Amino acid sequence: MIVSIIRFPGTNCEYDTKYAFDMLGATTSIVDYTDDKLPADTGLVVLPGGFSYGDYLRTGAMAKMANIMKAVKIYATSGGYVLGICNGFQILCEAGLLQGALRRNDNGHFISKHQYLKVVNNDNKFLECCSKDDLLNIPIANHDGAYYIDKAGLQSLKANGQIVLRYSDKQGETSYLNGSVESIAGICNKNKNIFGLMPHPERAMEMLLGSDDGKNMLKGLVS
Repeated sequence: MIVSIIRFPGTNCEYDTKYAFDMLGATTSIVDYTDDKLPADTGLVVLPGGFSYGDYLRTGAMAKMANIMKAVKIYATSGGYVLGICNGFQILCEAGLLQGALRRNDNGHFISKHQYLKVVNNDNKFLECCSKDDLLNIPIANHDGAYYIDKAGLQSLKANGQIVLRYSDKQGETSYLNGSVESIAGICNKNKNIFGLMPHPERAMEMLLGSDDGKNMLKGLVS
């Protein structure tokens, strides 16, 4: 199984992501946005964080039209596992592979810090190594990280168990962070093979960096 990590112009977390999955024993490959196919034996596609195309026009709006995204869409809609982290989440929403959109943080500022997350649903490959209501200490770094979805879409997410993570305080109480609807930090699609989150689990793999809670988030995808 190969973890294929997609690099766009402006991506800056591809090597952090590669390091994280290498730690978990996966075989990784960084795939350029100009490629027209994924490596054979790809078992997981990851769209990492950064500022694809400089966030011009709208975050993720230009990256969704990159050559490699045709192959990613075919892979995803055929049941392949896909994970979008931060800018990757924005791209998946823009590409229509996940519901909703990411908008500017309510305070208008870039937010960069460690943040507690609460596991809402773990009946999926992404969080199967975590327990429901687990608290995870994971870095965030975004300017357009407030998740938005309309009322009908929100009810659909809830009904299908698609909300996987919420922002929390260290006691597990829901925490207001950036204006994200119902403090949503991560979601999945209805078939639970496509996942998106704004926090960066690949930056929480070692206690030297303040937390290793990212290990349990990512290892389910390569187990």
